[in-house]
Amino acid sequence: MSQSLHLLTPPFIRTLNCSAFANNTCHSISKLSLPKSLNSRFPVTFTSSLSVRASSGSDLDPSLSSSQALLSDNGAGAGFVVSPGQGIVSDLSSIEVDAVTEAELKENGFRSTRRTKLICTIGPATCGFEQLEALAVGGMNVARINMCHGTREWHKMVIDRVRRLNEEKGFAVAIMMDTEGSEIHMGDLGGASSAKAEDGDIWTFSVRAFDSTLPEHTINVNYDGFAEDVNVGDELLVDGGMVRFEVIEKIGPDVKCLCTDPGLMLPRANLTFWRNGSLVRERNAMLPTISSKDWLDIDFGIAEGVDFIAISFVKSAEVINHLKSYIAARSRDSDIAVIAKIESIDSLKNLEEIIQASDGAMVARGDLGAQIPLEQVPSAQQRIVQVCRQLNKPVIVASQLLESMIEYPTPTRAEVADVSEAVRQRADALMLSGESAMGQYPDKALTVLRSVSLRIERWWREQKRHEAMALPSIGNSFSENISEEICIAAAKMANNLEVDALFVYTKTGHMASLLSRCRPDCPIFAFSTTPSVRRRLNLQWGLIPFRLSFSDDMDSNLNKTFSLLKARNLIKSGDLVIAVSDMLQSIQVMNVP
Repeated sequence: MSQSLHLLTPPFIRTLNCSAFANNTCHSISKLSLPKSLNSRFPVTFTSSLSVRASSGSDLDPSLSSSQALLSDNGAGAGFVVSPGQGIVSDLSSIEVDAVTEAELKENGFRSTRRTKLICTIGPATCGFEQLEALAVGGMNVARINMCHGTREWHKMVIDRVRRLNEEKGFAVAIMMDTEGSEIHMGDLGGASSAKAEDGDIWTFSVRAFDSTLPEHTINVNYDGFAEDVNVGDELLVDGGMVRFEVIEKIGPDVKCLCTDPGLMLPRANLTFWRNGSLVRERNAMLPTISSKDWLDIDFGIAEGVDFIAISFVKSAEVINHLKSYIAARSRDSDIAVIAKIESIDSLKNLEEIIQASDGAMVARGDLGAQIPLEQVPSAQQRIVQVCRQLNKPVIVASQLLESMIEYPTPTRAEVADVSEAVRQRADALMLSGESAMGQYPDKALTVLRSVSLRIERWWREQKRHEAMALPSIGNSFSENISEEICIAAAKMANNLEVDALFVYTKTGHMASLLSRCRPDCPIFAFSTTPSVRRRLNLQWGLIPFRLSFSDDMDSNLNKTFSLLKARNLIKSGDLVIAVSDMLQSIQVMNVP
């Protein structure tokens, strides 16, 4: 049986005539229990032209079975499905889904799919095609390239390999480019991949240019005023506190520092310093958010067609709006999403407006922890995650999730607890940095993220922990507000009815995003027509993005979808699904025929 609620707004109102359904039972809309928020917030007048219809499975054409499909050896579909009496021929290859997700669905079913997305920073340890494939098989949804390290030629090689991986192996890995930013940072360590600072070592931080190899225990600094601004006794933090020094002497352009907290230093790591217990900010207050190098890197990202550009040290919404205008001017057909990295005091002060202007946010806890007291980082993370969800923007929790796995094959118990908390907060994605870029165990680190995410998500569902988080209206029009209410109602129905999956047909991805915002128990099958939208949706919580050509006729779309998914053994007869669409504002509940 299929049941559907259609909410039609001008100029799209049309009559749904009950007499058209010969054997169907029609119910007045007034008898349907709608969400109170919908009844109270919108002055909708329901007339006889709106109805809920309960129909037999014939609406979905049960004769359209998977036995009519001709499958190739790899299950991708080499034949056709013919709809009897309709003359419709569907090519099975017209639906695309990530290869790993497909395998998970077949092996473990709907409820076992991972909802939290995983991002891996690509570096020397993982830039080979085989290593990238191993990460994709292990659950990588987004590959991140960090423009702080490597040349543009190297990054282009990584992008080409990820694209080849998607084309040849059936993945949908998106590409995120992370800008360097114009904050104070170290040089490239003379070409070394890292440098170890031991307790008690004396290191020299210098702004001078060296014609030959850097002297031992010497580091270049990119900020010319560094030696002038720093004072003896200041505390210098490398990469958000991964290594700490005390300034003991200034000699011209050189600053000599004593290592007080040992650790591993990476090329171009960020530098901050504290004086009398407070962050010294005056030194870089006038530095631009996007440097001249960043603009060249952004041009590179636009030319390469990356899916996301993450902007470092965002201070205000104006920066995001300026960048979006620039991207639109440089590539009018581009749909690159802009991610704001929240990693400074200024970012926290202007949090809501920054997130509202962006397409998503990253909680960059390393640098953030260098600008606010460490004990405030957990509450700041929770606030950022909540604001992003309320404003319907994907949020990434990043930095030092499994830092110990750069050198060791197993994480600390505290790191596992940290990952669990991010999953429990329902963040959209978790990100590996040095663990996957230069660590000795990138595959194992990814496995830990994946297994912890699955376990905490399953525990959440078993405990029926539906949050009471208020989701404010974010629509700019009556039609958009209706879409929000439909998604809230569909998610609530999915939880109450324990449906197997939510189907959403979306051309822009917006309706799928609204469903993800509600964090339903079941997975969300998001069908889009373009590869770029499909890849972007791979960042958002709970979405399983498919590429599928579809029309404005929902019955036709459902017939086609059921036949294609059944032919690939991704669904079976009797599965209960709820379908919504951004083309027709409706909720449909049905069993797969």
